[in-house]
This record gives sequence, structure tokens and C-alpha cells, in this order.
Amino acid sequence: MGRPAGERPGSAGEATEVSPTLRVAAAYGWRLIIVGAAVYAIFAALGRFQLVTLAVFLAMVLTALLEPLVSLLNRWIPRSWAVAAGLLIGIVLLFGILSLIGANVAGEWQGLRREFVGGVARIERWLEGPPFRLRAGTLSDVQERVSRFVSSHRASLISKALSGVSQLVEVLAVGALALFCSVFFLHSGDRMWTWFGSQLPRRGRRPVRLAGRAAWVTFTGYTRGIVVVAASNAVLVGVGLFALGVPLAVPLAVLEFFAAFIPLVGSPVALAVAAVVALAAKGPLVAAVVVLLIVVIGQIEGHVLHPLVMSRAVRMHPVVVALSVVCGSVTAGVPGAVVAVPLVSVAWSVYGVLRAHPPPPAPSTTSPGR
Repeated sequence: MGRPAGERPGSAGEATEVSPTLRVAAAYGWRLIIVGAAVYAIFAALGRFQLVTLAVFLAMVLTALLEPLVSLLNRWIPRSWAVAAGLLIGIVLLFGILSLIGANVAGEWQGLRREFVGGVARIERWLEGPPFRLRAGTLSDVQERVSRFVSSHRASLISKALSGVSQLVEVLAVGALALFCSVFFLHSGDRMWTWFGSQLPRRGRRPVRLAGRAAWVTFTGYTRGIVVVAASNAVLVGVGLFALGVPLAVPLAVLEFFAAFIPLVGSPVALAVAAVVALAAKGPLVAAVVVLLIVVIGQIEGHVLHPLVMSRAVRMHPVVVALSVVCGSVTAGVPGAVVAVPLVSVAWSVYGVLRAHPPPPAPSTTSPGR
């Protein structure tokens, strides 16, 4: 039959053909929406159990660091004894570092207090000159205002300090759970993963095995690499501050070690603290040298240590690293900033492995000949 009179091509009587570009965009759009909803649900679940998630993450970090030592000890003693010896060595090393920091602070506290008093006076005289030309007594007025603020808000400050006791209990609980989990991860982590894989359907076991292997290799490479980078930065900072005569060189070096676990942000913040200490204790010239030390160590970390130590474990653009750190810090504060980069690197490595080794097609249910 012909087209009715008066009806033109493309009118409501005919189905309008959708552009191929729009069809492809729509297909990718709803898939991205589903993936985004799944990622949001995962992070929401992890946020609800933040302490448990942090404890498991710390247990995996301990496992990645102590597994070479435990495997070495396992050559001469049983696995259970090797795990106990490895954990004991790690705990002794940690408490040894903390005791060293405490002894260093206690030994330098009185001298540091005198240097700070003189340093504040030098800074005040320096600010009164050009180009700042602050009026005399500005820093003293600020100190008096801080003292009045503390005295007027003493009750709220005490309540916040008491709430910090509950946070300390949470930290101890997370540490105990992490230690408990790391014992089993070190002793029989491979058997635990094998058991988990055996509970899956036969068709999904191979992708899960490949993904788990890639994730663990990436995670252990990142963890050991970041420890090497952090230790190198701490040694450089400690030697530099000791050579400049800056007080508290050892605690500031340890602060640099732990701050280096937050990529791109932690190390400059720790060195900025060292610059403030140098400014108050040794004056603007030594503080300027410390600032120069910040630039030099940043260049060594970015162009030497990261390419040599972590290039195999983490192959991400610095923009991706920066966005991961910011998103992690917004989501979960400092723990989120620490966890963000290894989490993104593990997810990327798993995606690469699954893309290179797709699962086999499902067997056809139709009988031959049909």
C-alpha cells in the first residue's frame, strides 16, 4: 500500500532511525552508570566497616613485609615457628624505633625549649624589619590570645581529649585485629585463597585465580617499594638535618618515613614541619637550606627512587595518583589517602589481567545438528 496522502517521509508514522553514535553512547552510558553504582556500593560498605577494613589492610601490609623473612626462616624451622619469630622481630623493631624517638625527644627537650624561645624572639625581630614591618609585640599578642582561648574553652578541650581515649581504644583494637589476621595470612594465606577459589563455579575459578595473583603481586610490590622509598627519604632527611644542627633530627626523620606513605603530599608536609623547627631553632638561613632540601629530596624521589623501585608495581600517571590521594582523603581522611593509591593500582592490574585473559565462552546448550 502507498503512503497516505499528506504524510511526508520522517513523520510520526515512520520509526525514526537512531544515530549509530547515539546508540554507542547510550550503551556505554548505562554500563558506566551500573559500574559507578557498584563502586559506590562497595565504598559505602567499606565505609560502614571502616575499622575492620583498615585492620585487614594493615594485616596485608604486615604480610607483604614479613613474608620474605618468614619464608627464609621456614627453611630451618617449621612454618608456625617462623611466623612467630617474624612477627616478634617486627614488633621488637617497631618498639625499638618508638623508644629511640622517646629517648631523643627527652634528651633534647630542655635545649629545644631554650632554642625555641630564642628562635621566636629572632623571628619577631626579623618580621619587624623590611619587608614585613610588623609592629612590635605582634607575636606576643597572638600568644596571649591563644592562651585566653585555651583557658576559655578548657571544658570543650578536655572533652575532646577524653574522646581521644576512645579513639585510642579503637586504634588498639585495629592493631590487635591486624596482628591476628596477619598470623593466619602468613601461616596459610595460600591455602585460604585456594579454598575460596574452590567455592566458586568451575568456569570462574581461573579468572579469580589470575586476578588474585596479579592483585597480590601488585600490592606486595607497592608495599615493599614504598617502604624502600620512605626509608631512603628518612635517611636523607635525617642526615641533612643532623648536618645542619637542627634539633629533633631523628623524630623528624621518622615523621618523614611515615609521611612518605601518602604520595605527593606527605613528604612535603613532613619537611615543612622540619623547616618550621629549623626556623625557630636556627634562624631563617638554616630554614631556607631545609626548604632547598625539600626540593632536592622531592626531585630524587620523583625521578630516581620511584622509577627504579616502584615502576614495576605501580604504572599510573601522576595525575591519577594525585586524584586518588585527594578522593581517598575526602572519603576517609588520612587512612583513605594511604589506602587510595594501592587500591587503584591493584584494581588497574586486575583489569589488565582479566582483559588479557578473558574467561572462556560458556558451553552451548543446543544439541548438535539443530
